[in-house]
Amino acid sequence: MATVLGLTMTIPGIAMFYGGLVRRKNMLSISGQCFAICCVVTVVWVMVGYSLAFSGDNDYLGDFGLLLLADLDLAGIRHTFPESLYIVFQLGFAVVAASLITGAVADRMKFSALICFIAGWSVLVYAPVVHWIWGGGFLAEKGVLDYAGGTIVHINAGVAGLVACLIVGRRTGYGEENMAPHNPMFSVIGVSMLWIGWFGFSAGSALSAGTNATLAMLVTQTAAAAGALTWMAYEWMVLKRPSIVGLLSGALAGLVAVTPAAGYVSPAGGITIGVIAGFSCCWACAWLKYSLGYDDSLDVFGIHGIGGLLGAVLTGVFALEEIGNASGAIEGNFWQVWLQVEGVLFVALWSVVATAALLYLLRVIIGLRVTPDEEVEGLDYSQHGESIGTDL
Repeated sequence: MATVLGLTMTIPGIAMFYGGLVRRKNMLSISGQCFAICCVVTVVWVMVGYSLAFSGDNDYLGDFGLLLLADLDLAGIRHTFPESLYIVFQLGFAVVAASLITGAVADRMKFSALICFIAGWSVLVYAPVVHWIWGGGFLAEKGVLDYAGGTIVHINAGVAGLVACLIVGRRTGYGEENMAPHNPMFSVIGVSMLWIGWFGFSAGSALSAGTNATLAMLVTQTAAAAGALTWMAYEWMVLKRPSIVGLLSGALAGLVAVTPAAGYVSPAGGITIGVIAGFSCCWACAWLKYSLGYDDSLDVFGIHGIGGLLGAVLTGVFALEEIGNASGAIEGNFWQVWLQVEGVLFVALWSVVATAALLYLLRVIIGLRVTPDEEVEGLDYSQHGESIGTDL
């Protein structure tokens, strides 16, 4: 059940969420990108990704012992269930991480370039980071905590999205044209699916249906609600009315920030993390992005990068020994905060360097952007020869 919930976060969750946020002429394209990414990452994960993430005893990268899963022990058990199930469970994280990046370069990146980039990123960036933390690598040995992918998924994808939007460049007409979401109702449906699907990752990361799983679910729910209410309250005070897109974004901020902490903190800790993330991510999306001038179309870095960073560090603050067998600063273990910062720095640095290298290589080989005329026409038709029509 956790595996199925995790997979629904991308299709249909992210596909619907992103589809509602872009302009109508790009809705089919970005939803299709999410669908295609699910397919590409699935094949890459089975071919080489899982092996690089979860095999071998090297501190930095797995080996090719499970290449194409040819030597997979069909009767093998990982934790308390067949390893084949664990492979699909972990695949869900890989698909979500890759899909999130599309939001940063929405409306202007070539479909071919995006697919090639995601295939390479999943192998060169995502799989090694998984190995570092969940595959027994050097960050796991240091004691870095990441319960359900805050560093592995959200910081990794958020930083990659920032790098991608800087290298690909701004959308044509950015700052001059109206680029407001064309149908926030689709985004309401998408985020609702994401919220429900999130329990697959947070509760499922307990790897058993026990007390830790139920507490992780409770903490996830409270953090999401606190994040949504905080973002809503901030907009209400500043703009004199709350936006629905802001409400959705706040819930996502809370979910992202609590992801690394879900199995280590109390419900009160979850609420606190949600409040901090709701305010901080709102600030990043409403002020930081425009002050620095980068065009992160759907606020991937503002929500996932900033939210993931805060969540990772705050895990080191609010972790409780009686809940997750790890204590944080709140119990006097201030060293855990530094370990979390180390994890953030290593993952962010690797994501920046490897993502930039991949994109610059692709820019030379096939190019990254559609032409200005194709961008104005919209990616639905210029990239796919299709359209959703004019009835929305």
